[in-house]
Amino acid sequence: MAQGAAVATPPKAPKRRSATPRRLPYLLIAPAGLLMLGFIAYPVISVFYYSMQDYNVTKPWRNGFAGFDNFVRIFTADDMFWTSLVFSAQWVVVQVSLQLVLGLALALIVNQTFIGRGIARAMVFSPWAVSGVLTSTIWILLYNSSTGFSRYLADAGLGEYGTSVLSDTGTVFWAAVVAELWRGVPFFAILILADLQSVSKELYEAASVDGAGRVRQFVHITLPHLRDAIVLSTLLRAVWEFNNVDLLYTLTGGGPAGVTTTLPLYVANTGIEGHDFGYASALTTVAFVILLFCSILYLRLSKFGGDHK
Repeated sequence: MAQGAAVATPPKAPKRRSATPRRLPYLLIAPAGLLMLGFIAYPVISVFYYSMQDYNVTKPWRNGFAGFDNFVRIFTADDMFWTSLVFSAQWVVVQVSLQLVLGLALALIVNQTFIGRGIARAMVFSPWAVSGVLTSTIWILLYNSSTGFSRYLADAGLGEYGTSVLSDTGTVFWAAVVAELWRGVPFFAILILADLQSVSKELYEAASVDGAGRVRQFVHITLPHLRDAIVLSTLLRAVWEFNNVDLLYTLTGGGPAGVTTTLPLYVANTGIEGHDFGYASALTTVAFVILLFCSILYLRLSKFGGDHK
């Protein structure tokens, strides 16, 4: 070998990364995952299990495996199931539609710059912080035939004394709708206002230069920007309104004559008052499948998160 020639050194083997950093995120979320399995997965599996059982605590001698008998009974012999399902659909469509329109209007108003905007926003958002039971208690007092607004309408000659909108099958639906609107509209106002903050003002300035008025700006700039927020908020609210139990249970109890009984309220009455937990579990399973199918269909039709061009 020639003197002074450099001796080639073999390349160093790459260091193996420790497996601990890669596992660390999973270890950190493991407690939350276990809690979710305990408080969500187990109850869901239990509902599916009991839906295949005859399980009535007042008639233990009849308890046992029922197969699909509960589901056959739901679709062939339970008129209340179909009645409650139709009312649930009516309730969801009316509530979500009105809440969206009113929430969008309020969000557009409080998004403007004016004196007292902070107070106006606080007043718009405050009903969302009130629980469902407290909300229904407030509206029960307002609808009370002796102390509520109906008494003052009667004093003004616009009604009769002693009438209650909650006991009349012709007025109870819209009375419940108004009470739920007071609580639900802020949900849309909050989400839509948050998305409105991200709209570039340069777009509106450019549209104004091109001669576009407020209506055209709203149709061609605001609505396309809010599209995903509207789709997501309507889906979430539709699921919540479908599962609405607290307000209707406290306000009307499903009455009068069962005209305000939603499917979840029917499930609650069957399980808690009727003690027929097997049949109530079957009703819950059917409601879950209906919600899952409608949610997937809605997301597919709305193309949520995709290219809207």
